[in-house]
Amino acid sequence: MIGVMTVREAIGLAEQVGLDLVEISPNAEPPVCKILDYGKYKYEEQKRRNEARKKQKVIEIKEIKMRPTIDDHDYETKMKAIHKFLAEGDKVKITLRFRGREMANQALGMKLMDRVQADTAADAKLEQSAKFEGRQMIMVIAPK
Repeated sequence: MIGVMTVREAIGLAEQVGLDLVEISPNAEPPVCKILDYGKYKYEEQKRRNEARKKQKVIEIKEIKMRPTIDDHDYETKMKAIHKFLAEGDKVKITLRFRGREMANQALGMKLMDRVQADTAADAKLEQSAKFEGRQMIMVIAPK
C-alpha cells in the first residue's frame, strides 16, 4: 500500500522495479492500481476462469414420455429414471401423449400428472404445471 499518487509517479515507480502498472479497479474513487508482472497476472486470471468453468454444471432437460393408460410396473420404471435424472441435477420434462379416443379421457391424464408430481414432491419442485399442447400434456420439474 503506497497510497494515492499521480499516474506518472506510479509508472515511474513500476519502471524502477521492472514491473508493470496494472489498473485493477477502474470504477473505484480513486482508481486502484497494482505494480506487478502483467503476463503472470493474465496467466493467473486465465487459470481462475478455466477452473470456474470446470466446476460449472450445465443443466440439461431430460424427457420422459408416458401414455395415460400406463401400467404400474412401467410407471415405477419411469419414476426410477425421473429420480435418477433429478439426482444428477437435470430438469425433467414429462410428456403424456394421447392417441385416438384417449383424448376423451383427459381427466385420466391429469390424474397421472398429479400422481407424478406427488411422487416427486420430496426431491423436485414444479417448474411448469401440466398443460395441453395439441394431443399431448407437458409438465416440467426441476431438482430442489
